[in-house]
Amino acid sequence: MTELVATTPGLFPLPDWAKDRLSDLKGHQKSDLITGDETGPLAERYDEIRAELTELQLDAGLDRITEGQGRWDDMLAHPLTVHDSVETRGIVRYYDNNNFYREPVVTGELTPSGDVARELDAATAQTDALQAVLPGPYTLAELATNEQYSDRSTFINAIAEFLAGEVAEFPAHETLFLLEPSLIEDAPESDFDALASEAIDTVADATDAAVVVHPFYGALDETVYAHLMDADVDAIGFDLVTDHEQNVYNVQEYGTKESVALGVVDGQNTHVEEPEHVRERFDWFDAQIPAQEFSTAYLTSNTELFYLPVNKAEAKAETLATAADLEEVTQ
Repeated sequence: MTELVATTPGLFPLPDWAKDRLSDLKGHQKSDLITGDETGPLAERYDEIRAELTELQLDAGLDRITEGQGRWDDMLAHPLTVHDSVETRGIVRYYDNNNFYREPVVTGELTPSGDVARELDAATAQTDALQAVLPGPYTLAELATNEQYSDRSTFINAIAEFLAGEVAEFPAHETLFLLEPSLIEDAPESDFDALASEAIDTVADATDAAVVVHPFYGALDETVYAHLMDADVDAIGFDLVTDHEQNVYNVQEYGTKESVALGVVDGQNTHVEEPEHVRERFDWFDAQIPAQEFSTAYLTSNTELFYLPVNKAEAKAETLATAADLEEVTQ
């Protein structure tokens, strides 16, 4: 029988109280903000935000708890924008929406920084069901500009090694979600689809936790999906909100891993789904793959949650937790 695990891809919206306070503090600590070396009152505010976002997930009843990524102002580009070997330059649109991030330009060697690990270490004080979140190596490379490495292939491999070094410093965690929207939005062309899969392997090899590769904003191109199946990961994610038919076709045509992650609530829409409807989405997907019984199904939002107001993000987390606990829904 499939174990249903309620979780999210992290990147929660900031609590309302935090926005003005952070804005004032950042104005006084601009240089520290750029390097990620927040100190004093700014560090204290981020500690409070992380604790609140972690508590929100615990109260919602999620099975896996992220640290909330409250410091990730640049969304998935964050691990680079705070790195000493990276310059942040112009403001760039974050995929096809009204969010923006600072362009990370890699100008020196990428070595592990321990930035993400420090946040996860702090979160372990509140939960034993920790889920680490990182951008996947292909996505992080696509969000960045390379002025250090000889060519694109070398750059993607360097990003993968950098992320693997970050993971090696993580505290014990149950799962690692690698968020790979660029595999859909900026699909790798021939020769790079295999490289993207190999880069994911490099990161996955750095942890003993279950590794989930979660693409979103649609469905993977068939060739990209076939190469992703070669990656040594535990589960691949499918955005059932944006394109359920193509995602199911990929699984029917090429199979999938023993476990699966399903984007069954909309991370960009404030409408809060009913738990029964969410569970029906899983049951429908499961029925389309009759030859395979999944070991674990991660029920999650299709995208990160920072698009939403805090109360809507919390409500959707509660929906996921309730949906995972429901008995099988009769179609």
